[in-house]
Amino acid sequence: MDEVFRALGDPTRRDLLDRLFEKDGQTLQELTTPYSISRFGVMKHLQVLEEAGLVVTRRRGREKLHFLNPVPIRLVHDRWVSKFAEPWAAALSDIKQRLEKPMEKIFDIYIRTTPERLWEAITDRETRAKFQFGCQVESDWTAGSRYELSNPRAASLITEGENLVVDPPRRLVQSFVALWDDNAKAEGTSRVTWEIEPVGDSCRLTVTHDQLRDDADEAIYGGWPMILSGLKTWIETGEILTTPGSLSYG
Repeated sequence: MDEVFRALGDPTRRDLLDRLFEKDGQTLQELTTPYSISRFGVMKHLQVLEEAGLVVTRRRGREKLHFLNPVPIRLVHDRWVSKFAEPWAAALSDIKQRLEKPMEKIFDIYIRTTPERLWEAITDRETRAKFQFGCQVESDWTAGSRYELSNPRAASLITEGENLVVDPPRRLVQSFVALWDDNAKAEGTSRVTWEIEPVGDSCRLTVTHDQLRDDADEAIYGGWPMILSGLKTWIETGEILTTPGSLSYG
């Protein structure tokens, strides 16, 4: 948590996060343009944000793109803000509430566990319900097979899709079709990639939600920080994390 607070303590770094929130996937040149400080100075700020987990990068050909990772902010929120204060926190936290137009969203988190246990948590029917709002997943987890996410309190399926790549315990790529309401259904098919990388006694889990249409409804991808926070909490403590998402099917 110390790295997150240190990173957020500088106004330039907060502004960089705001700009990535407005337009994700920017190059260093794009991010440097409005500032009077040097390119090297912006690089140092981005390095601090990356070390805090607030920014993740991806190579696209010769370009290095920068993406906002809201998961650490969600973890701070979940630690100190109760569900009763949620409406007030939402009103104050414009970094999480402003309208955006993403094509790709990347979420990054470190969890103290093994790749095998993390894979099991993602693919096991009962465990998935512990951290994804009570929703259970069904699949035989082979490439080309179908998966379904359902909730006993919902009248219909929550999401469905195809398992495009199944490589346990490292990588799972799925098509993603949201079904929870008419607005969600209108968004069509996108793609979700789960990538597990062992790091010492922990794992780095990266969830990439891409192939989103322009002006995609934030509800399609906005639940990932809560899901990943819940996953980390369940694996590391055995406790179920209360979030707005978990209350939606209460």
